[in-house]
Amino acid sequence: MKQRVIFIITIGLCCIFSAHAQNSSNVFSGKIYNKEYKVWIEMDFINKNISIPQQEEILGEVSGYIGHETDPRKWIIVEADVHKQTAKLSIINDYGSEDLEATLSFNRDSTFTLVQKEGSSIKFAVNRKWQKLPKQLVFIR
Repeated sequence: MKQRVIFIITIGLCCIFSAHAQNSSNVFSGKIYNKEYKVWIEMDFINKNISIPQQEEILGEVSGYIGHETDPRKWIIVEADVHKQTAKLSIINDYGSEDLEATLSFNRDSTFTLVQKEGSSIKFAVNRKWQKLPKQLVFIR
């Protein structure tokens, strides 16, 4: 009986630790959205294996990209340096003419906050006019 209890506790602890390790490494993987501005981020900062639609042959696999529902242009995350719950990002537009530094943080309420730091502003064409995204924007899964 004693061995059975120890075995169950050991298995339970292994499951908890592996789930925690899996969650922390997968936080910056997947797709997140901001419905108000109709933008999303497709990302995999650990494996860096995201292909941008219609641009796979030009750019290959990258850390991720930022897209808009009505604008086919993308902002490409060319570098992502993850420290705990925050990733420092280097982002360029798909022409390579504009770039910026930003951070993406995973918050306690399971949201993400993108903060544009230095460089250009992220913008998309909406109704034939440029719409700049706010310097700070919240995303959900």
